[in-house]
Amino acid sequence: MSTTATLPTTTLGADGPLIGTQGLGCMGISEFYGDTDAAESRATLDHALELGVTLFDTADVYGSGHNEEFLADFVRANRENLLIATKFGIVRKADDPSFRGFDNSPAYIRASVEASLRRLGVDTIDLYYMHRRDPRVPIEETVATMAELVAAGKVRALGLSEVTGDELRAAHAVHPIAALQSEWSLFSRDVERTAVPAAAELGVAFVPYSPLGRGFLTGAFTSAAELGDQDFRKFQPRFTGDNAQHNAALLTPLAAIAAAHDITQAQVALAWVHARAGVHDLSVVPIPGTRKRTRLAENVAAASVRLSADELAALEPIAEQVAGSRYADMTFTSAGREQSPATTGDRTE
Repeated sequence: MSTTATLPTTTLGADGPLIGTQGLGCMGISEFYGDTDAAESRATLDHALELGVTLFDTADVYGSGHNEEFLADFVRANRENLLIATKFGIVRKADDPSFRGFDNSPAYIRASVEASLRRLGVDTIDLYYMHRRDPRVPIEETVATMAELVAAGKVRALGLSEVTGDELRAAHAVHPIAALQSEWSLFSRDVERTAVPAAAELGVAFVPYSPLGRGFLTGAFTSAAELGDQDFRKFQPRFTGDNAQHNAALLTPLAAIAAAHDITQAQVALAWVHARAGVHDLSVVPIPGTRKRTRLAENVAAASVRLSADELAALEPIAEQVAGSRYADMTFTSAGREQSPATTGDRTE
C-alpha cells in the first residue's frame, strides 16, 4: 500500500497496514445531507487519493446500497492503493424511509457481506464493521461469524462501531479487532470513558466519525432551521431550538483559535481530534465526510495543524456544556448502553 507524502500515516490496528491518518466518510455522497453532485463527488474521491487518503468508508445502509455501488468503479480502478471499509447491521424498509432496525444474526451477516462484495465489485473487503450492536445477539457470536468471513477470504480485517470498552474486549477475545468507529469530536466525548482506553489497551485503531460535529463545528450552520427538508440533522436534538442557540455560543474559543492560526474552524476541530492520538496513545483516523475537493484539501491540511497546550485547554470544557444528545434515541449507541441518556455527558436541557 502506498500513500503520498501529503498525509502522515499510521497503522490500522496493532499489526495492520499503513494508512493515511485521515480517511474519507462517503455517506453524504448518497443521502442524508441534501443534494449532491455525482461528478464532483467522484472528483473528490480521486483527489483524496492524490492527497494521501487511503481509507474510504461506506456502509450497505447508505442510500440502501447506492453508496457502495457509486464507489465501485473508483475502488476497482485503485484497488492496490486504498482500503475500502463497509458495514452491516442496520436494516431499512423500502416502504418506510424512517425505519431503522438492527440485525447481527449469522444468516444476516453472511447475506450482507455477499451483497456488499457484489455492489462494490471486489473479491475482498478490507475492513468490515458491525455497524450497530444488535442486543439480541451476543457480541461474541457476531464476531465469531465475522471471523468466518476472514477465514474464507471475503474480509481482511474486522471493525466494530458504537461499542463500549467491555464489548470491545469481549469481541477482541474472539478475533482481533482492527478498528473501532464511533462519534468523537469536540462536541461528543463519551467514548473517552471506556471505549478509548480499551482500544488503546488492545492496540485497536480508533476511527472517529462526525469529527466536525456533522458540520456544526465548522460554523456552516447555527440551527437545523437553516437546513433543507431532506437533511437528517433537522431531527438531531443538539441542532434544534434553544439547544442550537446554546451550542453555537460554545464555538467562540474555536473561532478565536482559527483566527489566530489563519485557518478555519473545521481545521481546528479536526486538529483537536488528531491530537487525541498523542493524548490517549493510540492510532486515530478521523473520517470527515465531504463531497467537494476544496473541503477535502482543507480537511487533509488539518492533520498538520498543531494546537498549543493553552489552545487545547480553551477547548477542553466544550463537550460537557453541549445541550442535547447526538441522537434523539441514544439506546443504540455505546453511551446509551453504558448509562441513561441523561448521564451520557451531554446536557439535555
